[in-house]
Amino acid sequence: MRLRNSRGFTLLEMMIVIAIGLTMAGVTMMALMPLFTKSHVDRAYDTTLSAIRTYRNLAIAQSNRYILVPSAPGTITVQFWAYVAPPAVSPAPYTVATINLPPDVAFTTIAGFPAPGPDSIGAGNNPIYFQNTMSGVTANCNVVEGGQPCVVFYPDGSAQDDAQNYINGVLYLNQSGNLLSSRAIDIWGTTGRVRGWRLYTPSGVATWEQQ
Repeated sequence: MRLRNSRGFTLLEMMIVIAIGLTMAGVTMMALMPLFTKSHVDRAYDTTLSAIRTYRNLAIAQSNRYILVPSAPGTITVQFWAYVAPPAVSPAPYTVATINLPPDVAFTTIAGFPAPGPDSIGAGNNPIYFQNTMSGVTANCNVVEGGQPCVVFYPDGSAQDDAQNYINGVLYLNQSGNLLSSRAIDIWGTTGRVRGWRLYTPSGVATWEQQ
């Protein structure tokens, strides 16, 4: 009895199978991209919110000061600044931590942000903004941080600049060009209260909603 040779795949059949596999992989990646985007933004938001609350709590627990210096694109430098009662001169602050956001998420604003910002802080056009609670003007740290935007948490939990003026502040973060990925975190000076926000567009109108 004559045996037939086994028949293998032809080149055309293999190419068809490969093409189908690549198409399915592409569709899967497209479906998963929004989840990856949300995951990165959520991680950046959680990291920033946690850092602010953690070092405020440490300032209270240790009866000392911590300076948080957020900078674009996505870094927060944390410095310890030992508290001494006036008229004694405070020692220079020193860095205790550097926190980096995921590389595709940054402190930035996007056209279409509501104005004013969350809790009526700022105009929604500056990604890192602190203002003097008395005058309402921009407040930067000029004594020890060379004029950079920063917040100093004091032993009473309040948020101030480095000249002991109470400040309110807001940080915006998102993936570039993606309005609906936007998050915001604000700080209330006299109490040091911290709130997180997410941008929604009910009826097509951009609105901050507290998280």
